[in-house]
Amino acid sequence: MNIANAILAIALLGIMQQVHATDQSDLAKQAQNPVADLISLPLQNNTNFNVGPDDRTQNILNIQPVYPISLGEDWNLITRTILPVISQPLADGDRKNGLGDTSFSAFFSPKDSGKLTWGVGPVVLIPTSTDDSLGAGNWGGGVSAVFLGMPGHWVVGSLFSNVWAQDVNLFTWQYFVNYNIPGGNGLYLTSAPIITADWEADSGDRWTVPFGGGVGKIFKIGKQPLNGQISAYYNAEIPEYGADWQLRLQLQFLFPK
Repeated sequence: MNIANAILAIALLGIMQQVHATDQSDLAKQAQNPVADLISLPLQNNTNFNVGPDDRTQNILNIQPVYPISLGEDWNLITRTILPVISQPLADGDRKNGLGDTSFSAFFSPKDSGKLTWGVGPVVLIPTSTDDSLGAGNWGGGVSAVFLGMPGHWVVGSLFSNVWAQDVNLFTWQYFVNYNIPGGNGLYLTSAPIITADWEADSGDRWTVPFGGGVGKIFKIGKQPLNGQISAYYNAEIPEYGADWQLRLQLQFLFPK
């Protein structure tokens, strides 16, 4: 190989690495967008510490397939299902393991909404819980909406929902702030706490308000792109016997078009 070929090979390698890094960064932004036109399968494990009168540990694995459907030239329908697999400590010292109630959301989102990306639609509560201690066990419904912007290296937004069922009136607000590190090849900082209000509870036992954050990374195993994430949240406001803090681990399988 002569000097000119060597220089050309080094230049091409540098361009390929730059393109790969750009692809990783773009994929990270898609993974952080709840209404992106991207098929994905997030597996989100939430471990809640110091739950109940005996300060025990609760674990919830959320299986969350996301599937977008094109509705003509202007609109997408983003479907999002959350099936929780729960390990719940009981008051008698025992533990109950099984499924919780499934939540299904469908967001109608314009394909080109300018600088503000948004989606709105119904949410359905499906009684899949295998025990009374793991869910309400009733059909329910409500509304959900998401709004976000992606200026520069940031992805910032909020997701809201309220679900009504027999003995259930639950408000959920998840704000998310992600900073994609320049040159980080898919590495990003994240904060996405889930704030809830149980309107059926007494005012002093209504809110769960966490604060915290973590780090995530887009990577590949073979040809399969994945989004890995670890974060921790301290609950500044909790109902009686609520968790003091939470450790969240997430592995998201990505299927870009």
